[in-house]
Amino acid sequence: MLSHKESRAALSYLQMIEVAVVAAFRKAGVKLPEIRAARDYVQITLKKEYPFAQYRFKTEGKNIWLDYHQVEGEAGRGKLLKASQAGQLAWEIIIGRLKEFEYERKGVVVRWHVTGPGSKIVLDPRVAFGAPAIGGIPTWILKGRWQAGEPLGEIADDFGLKEAEVKTALEFEDVDPGVPPAVGKKWIN
Repeated sequence: MLSHKESRAALSYLQMIEVAVVAAFRKAGVKLPEIRAARDYVQITLKKEYPFAQYRFKTEGKNIWLDYHQVEGEAGRGKLLKASQAGQLAWEIIIGRLKEFEYERKGVVVRWHVTGPGSKIVLDPRVAFGAPAIGGIPTWILKGRWQAGEPLGEIADDFGLKEAEVKTALEFEDVDPGVPPAVGKKWIN
């Protein structure tokens, strides 16, 4: 019999981005019915399986808006589609809060700044198989080196990073870089 953990299916990258976008909307104060309405409307109308990962959205904390130029090209520039209310059009006067996601030209999220806009910790399926990374180096690798007792300066030099970046990665991995790791534990017979 499979344990609860073993029976759960892994999320795809686009599914994970959708979960992160929903979390960002919730953090911004958007209610779940609005999120559901926006996703359903865009998914059905624009025929996209993962609309939150395939289009750029904005919110002011109540409604969900889609940059209309993504749908209509230049004719839609400067307009927003109110996705959470069946596609009502509005002029762009709202500043988006979802700046932690980077999109490619086709509108698909390609990079997620996990700890917020401007964060150096990114999740990108093209780098380190989508593991959280800083400067292209998975954060778990830096954590492993630190736990092996290597000094911050050496780790940074080996990977071409700054010490501050290594500290950021360690903090992301829930490690306090100010506390030396316990290396060489003694075994009791």
